[in-house]
Amino acid sequence: MAGQGTLGIIAGGGAVPAQLAAAVAATGRPVFVLALDGHADRAALASFPHAAIRLGAVGEGLAQLRAHGVSDLVLVGTVRRPSLLTLMPDAEGARLIARIGRAAFAGDDGLLAAIVRVLEEEGFRVHGVQSVMEGLTAPEGVLTVRAPAAADEADILRGAAVCRLLGEADVGQAVVVQQGLVLGLEAIEGTDALLARCGPLRRDGPGGVLVKRAKPGQELRADLPTVGVRTVEGAAAAGLAGIAVEAGRTLMPERAATIAAADRLGLFLVARRFTP
Repeated sequence: MAGQGTLGIIAGGGAVPAQLAAAVAATGRPVFVLALDGHADRAALASFPHAAIRLGAVGEGLAQLRAHGVSDLVLVGTVRRPSLLTLMPDAEGARLIARIGRAAFAGDDGLLAAIVRVLEEEGFRVHGVQSVMEGLTAPEGVLTVRAPAAADEADILRGAAVCRLLGEADVGQAVVVQQGLVLGLEAIEGTDALLARCGPLRRDGPGGVLVKRAKPGQELRADLPTVGVRTVEGAAAAGLAGIAVEAGRTLMPERAATIAAADRLGLFLVARRFTP
């Protein structure tokens, strides 16, 4: 990564922001965390230099980053997208929204790509978490004791194709397929809610696969697909046979625990290089 000054982390929810901060701090590089109110795990970040801001307080956030000498930035963690009516941006936030333009009303990837562009115009270098912290993405191959059966492989191919179309529309990154039937598509509700919704829709008989892949043209510095222990537990509760993700472009921050959970619950977990 260019530069070895303070690394800024704009932190949403989940465990990855604190994992990243700890990994970077262990190298001796200073970190500064902007914890997004209502999203970030403040307790997990308490031991690192940080400040909490609400999403609309853009001016305060930029001032904090500059005051702490941040030039390199990572955006990481889950953020539930607010409506513009509830965002209540400060003056700097309103200016940023104006610069983002129509992308503010687009899908998540279009919006995040525009935010990355504006941050770089403000003088920051934005990096993907996977370029800063090794071992975060899913390695290619069958990761569990159980492997997909032939029928599962057909569902994986079907899911990957449907997921690509979903991504082209900048809607979601996951689908559930069983016996060639699409049981559900991910939208704004996220993967956990998708799995909960698909459980009652599952057909009699074998199979059922959750497929996750990055969107075509994905802004790889933000919002990569993520799979973890909770994903595995949700897939098992929905009665699915397994999970297929895109190798190298899916975050798996709890890799060992996620694989162990899949083995314990009898699911397969596989990472593939999906064709375009």
